Amino acid sequence: MALAERGARVWGVDSSEAMLAVARSAAGKSLGLKLGRAEDLPFKDAWFERVVMRLVVHLVDRTRALPELARVLVPGGRVTIATFTEGHFEWYWLTSVFPEVGDIDRKRFPLPDALEAELVEAGFASARTTTLRQRRSIARVDALERIRGRYISTLRLLDEDTYADGLARAERELPEEIDSVLEWAVVTAETPGG
Repeated sequence: MALAERGARVWGVDSSEAMLAVARSAAGKSLGLKLGRAEDLPFKDAWFERVVMRLVVHLVDRTRALPELARVLVPGGRVTIATFTEGHFEWYWLTSVFPEVGDIDRKRFPLPDALEAELVEAGFASARTTTLRQRRSIARVDALERIRGRYISTLRLLDEDTYADGLARAERELPEEIDSVLEWAVVTAETPGG
């Protein structure tokens, strides 16, 4: 929505009609939304100047999705992929009460170097990574509400006993205010010919 507010024409894609409904209620008519998958984007060749993926790349089949991104970009178009660094999972607040989350996500999230190589193999001319650190603070009550709502997909991958143990640990151990750091790997790449 921030890009649309700055005057960009923006399209969002999701494979879930339910998630599109949530996006429609939040965004109104400020952006277009289509049902589709990253592996088979519902757009013509060279349709976009820019593509942004934020915390999505670990959920898609990259061998099919990354070439699709190159296909829908104009020559000289740019993709920006925001994901997490490997180190992020070492100190993210949630892993103190759910150590299994860090173990699962280290396997799910691609390392930036590997993602750069995959982008080049998918047809991009160049790829590079910038690391950004974002400090945040979250109230204990909000953190517990997020955990109970299984706010990240990894919490839904835990078996019920592991989830219950982690929630009990969170209820016992989380401080009233949690200082946290998100360490982002922002990987950008350009299509040839720009």
